[in-house]
Amino acid sequence: MSGRARVVVLGGGFGGLEAIFYLRHKLGDAVDLTLISERDYFLFRPNTIYIPFGQDPERFKLPLKRAVQLKKIDFVNSRVIGVEPEGHKVHLAGQELSYDYLVLATGADMRPGEIPGLAEHAVTVWTPEDMLSLRHAFARMVENARSGKRQRLVFLIPPNNRCSGPLYEIVLMTDTWLRRQGLREPIDITWSTYEGAYLQVFGPRLNTVVAEEFEQRGIHGCKGFVVTGVEPGVVHYQNKEKREFDLLVSFPPYIAKETYGSLPADDRGFVHVEPDSRRVKGHDRIFAVGDTADFPIKQAFLALLQGDAAGEHIGAAIRARKPELNFEPMSMCVMEELNRATFAQVPLKYTGDPLKPVDVASEDIEHYKVGISPLWRLGKKVLGIYAPWRFGHGEPFHAGFAWEAMDFGLKVMSKLMAS
Repeated sequence: MSGRARVVVLGGGFGGLEAIFYLRHKLGDAVDLTLISERDYFLFRPNTIYIPFGQDPERFKLPLKRAVQLKKIDFVNSRVIGVEPEGHKVHLAGQELSYDYLVLATGADMRPGEIPGLAEHAVTVWTPEDMLSLRHAFARMVENARSGKRQRLVFLIPPNNRCSGPLYEIVLMTDTWLRRQGLREPIDITWSTYEGAYLQVFGPRLNTVVAEEFEQRGIHGCKGFVVTGVEPGVVHYQNKEKREFDLLVSFPPYIAKETYGSLPADDRGFVHVEPDSRRVKGHDRIFAVGDTADFPIKQAFLALLQGDAAGEHIGAAIRARKPELNFEPMSMCVMEELNRATFAQVPLKYTGDPLKPVDVASEDIEHYKVGISPLWRLGKKVLGIYAPWRFGHGEPFHAGFAWEAMDFGLKVMSKLMAS
């Protein structure tokens, strides 16, 4: 390749920023980098779960200007219109850009209309604005409870939701929050999910933890409840059951935020990639990471690992060397409950089964760890500081001494407080 390679990254979320900062970290000035995003800030979405309980949405937004300037990355604040693989071009509103390598990281969106009545009769959470709507709905519920009106609060996970974890956090946080106000007794809480087990994609250990939490907290859990529609005050399920509610809270089904008609994708718009490299199938110079790609579990930590893998394979191609890193799916999360938190590190594996392409590698006992403790709330807070700090300085999450120190701390905590 003559001259410096030009890498264009579409999307300023976890996967996109990790990929572009990884490339700068690894290749230095040997590559020209351009970041395209319709937002001029990075949203630390995992911590937006605190918004319904009083925190300011603005604290979870990190302006990108300083980081991209610091790392000499060109920034274009625009939405993607399309990709032209044959001409190595990206079409934006009013302009087009050429690339040598392209990373798609435009993320996912929600489609509440897929469930009849869900958009009209539920608070569906995804954006900071949605979380603010939930805060207002909680305030009305609390006001009704204080005035002596018994309230029925129902949480709902429908099919095709690809990341149910945050709603599990919200239901447990809600219970703690109500107890602190002395209002838990007049509010009935029901959890209903299409899953056959709680947090099904993360294996039996988390199912056990959640089941025990629900039992201790008096949360009525319904597994295997597939929603078919919502009417005012009533959720209907495939098994002919129904649940009445005064407030319904749900994550809707996932779809890709942007679709690329020129690239292979599934019926929800998620781009098909080669597992190890995140390279788009049939396109040597295009990669897709995070929620944009077809990995069935959508999660920030997994997006970071995919960004690393894509950056490594692009860097290897530019330097004409063998890549030293592949995407090895490993979920890591800290599930907030306000009074304590649950840590989970879950190794995943590909199954080859199109109906269940990914499963928990439960035989990997070295890495499969789950623990619950008030001290894990400290881990949650540290991660919430560390990631924005790294991205705010134009550095990848997994690199350098800072990550080595973070990784060491997590390993010590998991050894002492998880098994």
